[in-house]
Amino acid sequence: MSSAGQAPAIQPMAVTANAPAYTEFHPRWYRRQVSTYWWMGNWPYVKFILRELSSVAVAWTVAVTLFQLAAINGGASSYANFAQYMRSPWLIVLNAIAFAFLLLHSITWFNLAPKAMAVRLQGKRVPAILISGPQFLAWLVISGFVLWMYLRATS
Repeated sequence: MSSAGQAPAIQPMAVTANAPAYTEFHPRWYRRQVSTYWWMGNWPYVKFILRELSSVAVAWTVAVTLFQLAAINGGASSYANFAQYMRSPWLIVLNAIAFAFLLLHSITWFNLAPKAMAVRLQGKRVPAILISGPQFLAWLVISGFVLWMYLRATS
Protein backbone atom coordinates (compact mmCIF):
# COMPACT_ATOMS: atom_id res chain seq x y z
CA MET A 1 0.00 0.00 0.00
CA SER A 2 1.18 3.48 -0.72
CA SER A 3 1.41 6.17 1.91
CA ALA A 4 -2.00 7.55 0.88
CA GLY A 5 -3.67 4.20 1.81
CA GLN A 6 -4.43 3.16 -1.76
CA ALA A 7 -3.24 0.03 -3.51
CA PRO A 8 -0.81 0.57 -6.37
CA ALA A 9 -2.29 0.32 -9.87
CA ILE A 10 -1.79 -2.98 -11.71
CA GLN A 11 0.66 -2.56 -14.54
CA PRO A 12 0.10 -4.56 -17.75
CA MET A 13 2.74 -7.14 -18.65
CA ALA A 14 5.37 -6.01 -21.08
CA VAL A 15 5.04 -7.53 -24.54
CA THR A 16 8.10 -9.59 -25.37
CA ALA A 17 8.86 -12.31 -27.85
CA ASN A 18 8.14 -15.03 -25.23
CA ALA A 19 5.15 -13.58 -23.36
CA PRO A 20 1.79 -12.82 -24.98
CA ALA A 21 0.10 -9.49 -24.43
CA TYR A 22 -1.92 -9.25 -21.23
CA THR A 23 -5.63 -9.87 -21.67
CA GLU A 24 -8.23 -9.42 -18.99
CA PHE A 25 -10.17 -12.55 -19.95
CA HIS A 26 -8.89 -16.05 -20.53
CA PRO A 27 -9.63 -17.29 -24.06
CA ARG A 28 -12.46 -19.81 -24.37
CA TRP A 29 -11.37 -23.22 -25.59
CA TYR A 30 -13.35 -24.88 -28.35
CA ARG A 31 -15.77 -27.47 -26.99
CA ARG A 32 -17.96 -29.50 -29.29
CA GLN A 33 -21.59 -29.54 -28.18
CA VAL A 34 -22.61 -33.00 -26.95
CA SER A 35 -26.24 -33.97 -26.53
CA THR A 36 -27.46 -35.13 -23.15
CA TYR A 37 -28.62 -38.30 -24.88
CA TRP A 38 -25.26 -39.14 -26.52
CA TRP A 39 -25.38 -42.64 -25.05
CA MET A 40 -28.58 -43.58 -26.89
CA GLY A 41 -26.79 -44.06 -30.20
CA ASN A 42 -24.81 -47.11 -29.10
CA TRP A 43 -26.42 -50.28 -27.69
CA PRO A 44 -23.62 -51.14 -25.20
CA TYR A 45 -24.00 -47.67 -23.67
CA VAL A 46 -27.79 -48.02 -23.50
CA LYS A 47 -27.41 -51.40 -21.83
CA PHE A 48 -24.96 -49.90 -19.32
CA ILE A 49 -27.32 -47.03 -18.46
CA LEU A 50 -30.28 -49.42 -18.09
CA ARG A 51 -28.21 -51.69 -15.85
CA GLU A 52 -27.27 -48.74 -13.65
CA LEU A 53 -30.89 -47.59 -13.61
CA SER A 54 -31.95 -51.08 -12.49
CA SER A 55 -30.48 -50.34 -9.07
CA VAL A 56 -33.50 -48.07 -8.49
CA ALA A 57 -35.76 -51.10 -9.06
CA VAL A 58 -33.68 -53.10 -6.59
CA ALA A 59 -34.08 -50.34 -4.00
CA TRP A 60 -37.83 -50.16 -4.71
CA THR A 61 -38.18 -53.92 -4.21
CA VAL A 62 -36.25 -53.79 -0.94
CA ALA A 63 -38.48 -50.96 0.29
CA VAL A 64 -41.68 -52.84 -0.65
CA THR A 65 -40.38 -55.96 1.11
CA LEU A 66 -39.58 -53.96 4.26
CA PHE A 67 -43.05 -52.38 4.21
CA GLN A 68 -44.55 -55.84 3.75
CA LEU A 69 -42.62 -57.17 6.75
CA ALA A 70 -43.77 -54.19 8.83
CA ALA A 71 -47.36 -54.89 7.76
CA ILE A 72 -47.00 -58.56 8.73
CA ASN A 73 -45.61 -57.48 12.08
CA GLY A 74 -48.58 -55.11 12.53
CA GLY A 75 -51.13 -57.91 12.45
CA ALA A 76 -53.82 -59.23 10.10
CA SER A 77 -55.63 -55.91 9.55
CA SER A 78 -52.35 -54.11 8.82
CA TYR A 79 -51.37 -56.74 6.27
CA ALA A 80 -54.84 -56.66 4.69
CA ASN A 81 -54.47 -52.87 4.24
CA PHE A 82 -51.03 -53.35 2.71
CA ALA A 83 -52.31 -56.05 0.33
CA GLN A 84 -55.24 -53.84 -0.69
CA TYR A 85 -52.88 -50.93 -1.37
CA MET A 86 -50.59 -53.15 -3.46
CA ARG A 87 -53.58 -54.10 -5.68
CA SER A 88 -53.78 -50.56 -7.00
CA PRO A 89 -53.35 -50.51 -10.82
CA TRP A 90 -50.49 -48.01 -10.83
CA LEU A 91 -48.55 -50.10 -8.29
CA ILE A 92 -49.12 -53.24 -10.33
CA VAL A 93 -47.66 -51.47 -13.39
CA LEU A 94 -44.79 -50.05 -11.33
CA ASN A 95 -43.98 -53.48 -9.90
CA ALA A 96 -44.12 -55.07 -13.38
CA ILE A 97 -41.59 -52.50 -14.62
CA ALA A 98 -39.46 -53.10 -11.53
CA PHE A 99 -39.62 -56.85 -12.19
CA ALA A 100 -38.37 -56.34 -15.76
CA PHE A 101 -35.49 -54.24 -14.45
CA LEU A 102 -34.74 -56.89 -11.80
CA LEU A 103 -34.54 -59.53 -14.54
CA LEU A 104 -32.13 -57.31 -16.49
CA HIS A 105 -30.10 -56.71 -13.34
CA SER A 106 -29.88 -60.42 -12.53
CA ILE A 107 -29.02 -61.55 -16.05
CA THR A 108 -26.31 -58.92 -16.50
CA TRP A 109 -24.94 -59.74 -13.03
CA PHE A 110 -24.64 -63.44 -13.82
CA ASN A 111 -23.08 -62.66 -17.21
CA LEU A 112 -20.58 -60.37 -15.50
CA ALA A 113 -19.31 -63.07 -13.12
CA PRO A 114 -17.02 -64.83 -15.66
CA LYS A 115 -15.43 -61.49 -16.54
CA ALA A 116 -14.86 -60.58 -12.89
CA MET A 117 -13.54 -64.00 -11.82
CA ALA A 118 -10.61 -65.31 -13.81
CA VAL A 119 -10.86 -68.97 -12.80
CA ARG A 120 -8.01 -71.11 -14.10
CA LEU A 121 -7.86 -74.87 -14.13
CA GLN A 122 -4.61 -76.58 -15.17
CA GLY A 123 -3.32 -73.29 -16.54
CA LYS A 124 -6.33 -72.65 -18.80
CA ARG A 125 -9.13 -70.23 -18.18
CA VAL A 126 -12.44 -71.92 -17.41
CA PRO A 127 -15.10 -71.19 -20.09
CA ALA A 128 -17.63 -68.51 -19.15
CA ILE A 129 -20.58 -70.92 -19.42
CA LEU A 130 -19.09 -73.07 -16.64
CA ILE A 131 -19.08 -70.06 -14.29
CA SER A 132 -22.38 -68.37 -15.17
CA GLY A 133 -24.25 -71.57 -16.11
CA PRO A 134 -24.52 -72.95 -12.55
CA GLN A 135 -25.69 -69.54 -11.35
CA PHE A 136 -28.48 -69.45 -13.94
CA LEU A 137 -29.37 -73.07 -13.09
CA ALA A 138 -29.53 -72.31 -9.35
CA TRP A 139 -31.68 -69.26 -10.10
CA LEU A 140 -34.05 -71.41 -12.17
CA VAL A 141 -34.27 -74.14 -9.51
CA ILE A 142 -34.89 -71.66 -6.67
CA SER A 143 -37.49 -69.78 -8.73
CA GLY A 144 -39.22 -73.07 -9.52
CA PHE A 145 -39.23 -74.00 -5.84
CA VAL A 146 -40.71 -70.62 -4.85
CA LEU A 147 -43.37 -70.98 -7.56
CA TRP A 148 -44.20 -74.49 -6.36
CA MET A 149 -44.51 -73.25 -2.76
CA TYR A 150 -46.76 -70.40 -3.89
CA LEU A 151 -49.03 -72.66 -5.95
CA ARG A 152 -49.20 -75.15 -3.11
CA ALA A 153 -50.14 -72.42 -0.60
CA THR A 154 -52.84 -70.89 -2.80
CA SER A 155 -54.60 -74.13 -3.73
